[in-house]
Amino acid sequence: MGRPEGPAAREVDAPADHHGRLERAIAARVRELRRLDGRTVAELAARAGMAKATLSKIENAQISCSLTSIARLAEALEVPVSSFFRDADGPGDAVHTPAGAGARIVARGTRVGHDYTLLGGLRGPHQRMEAHLVHLTESSEVFPLFQHPGTELLYMLEGSMVYGHGSASYTLHPGDALQLDGEGAHGPRELLTLPIRFLSVVAHSHPEGSSHDTAHAAGHA
Repeated sequence: MGRPEGPAAREVDAPADHHGRLERAIAARVRELRRLDGRTVAELAARAGMAKATLSKIENAQISCSLTSIARLAEALEVPVSSFFRDADGPGDAVHTPAGAGARIVARGTRVGHDYTLLGGLRGPHQRMEAHLVHLTESSEVFPLFQHPGTELLYMLEGSMVYGHGSASYTLHPGDALQLDGEGAHGPRELLTLPIRFLSVVAHSHPEGSSHDTAHAAGHA
C-alpha cells in the first residue's frame, strides 16, 4: 500500500445540491477511509470488485451506493459497514466563542487574581473535551490540587511557572506544553513570572463526561 496522501489531496469539489445528505456522508467516508488505507481509487475499486468509474461516482456523491457496494467496500477496507454512515445525520455540533465572550468561572483562587474563562465545551453525548483560558495575575499562599478522569493538555502562552504532577515538577515557559494523566494529583507549585496565561484542555474519560470532570476544568489553575 502507498503512503497516505497529504492535506492537498483532501480537497474535494462540493457535491451538487440535488444529491441527498446520505449520499454526501457516504461519499466523504469512503474517500476518507480509502485515503487512510493509502489506496488510490483504482486500487480500492479493484480490491472491491467494482469499476473505477463507479467508485469515483460514489466518492463524489454522483450516484447512490447500493448495499452490495457498501458491503464490498467495507470488506475491501476491512472496516464495519456502519463506518460509512458516520455523520449521515448531519454535521456535528460546534461551539464558537468570540474573543472576550467566554464565561468567567468562579473557583478557588479567583479572588486573588486567578481567572478562568471557559472557551467552549459541547454538551450531551458530544461532551468529550472542554477548553479553558487560565489567567494568573497574583500569587497565592496555597495552590489547590486537582484530580479527574481523562487526559489534560496545558499550553503556556505567557509568563512562567512550576507545575506539579504527582511527585514530578515541570518548569513551563511560553510555547511549552504538558500533557498529563488527570488521575495524578496536579496543579501549579510556584508562579515564577507574572502574569501567567495558559490554555487548559481536558479530554473526558468517556463521551458524556461527568460533573467531576466539569468541576475540575472550571476550577483549574
